[in-house]
Amino acid sequence: MLQGKVESIVGGAVNSEVTLRLDSGVTVVAIITNESVHLLGLATGKVASALIKSSWVILTSADDKIVTSARNRLCGVVSRIIKGMVNTEVVLDLGFDTSVVAMITNESQNLFKFSVGSPACALVKASHVILAVEE
Repeated sequence: MLQGKVESIVGGAVNSEVTLRLDSGVTVVAIITNESVHLLGLATGKVASALIKSSWVILTSADDKIVTSARNRLCGVVSRIIKGMVNTEVVLDLGFDTSVVAMITNESQNLFKFSVGSPACALVKASHVILAVEE
């Protein structure tokens, strides 16, 4: 869960693009329905949280020069790795007491060889970001 303030809302016919600015200055973009914008009472300056399921996170090396359609690129340092039978959990420390968890296959871990202390980036599609607010 990444908490920030709504920086902008760009409405469309059905969906809106909502940009949150985290305390670190990094932005997270979410695509949600216009009805959700209304039901959550979203407006510029309102505090909201971005929820991202770990299996939706694509983890890349920080030095990758790839260009993707994923709107969110959150870079940090690997702080923990837990290898399971099929998947590996990788925790990426973004600073400011904020982290993102990625669930990758063991094959991907063997290929990328992420290690604690190594830089990495989390790629997340805007449509995979769920927004929440406290009442």
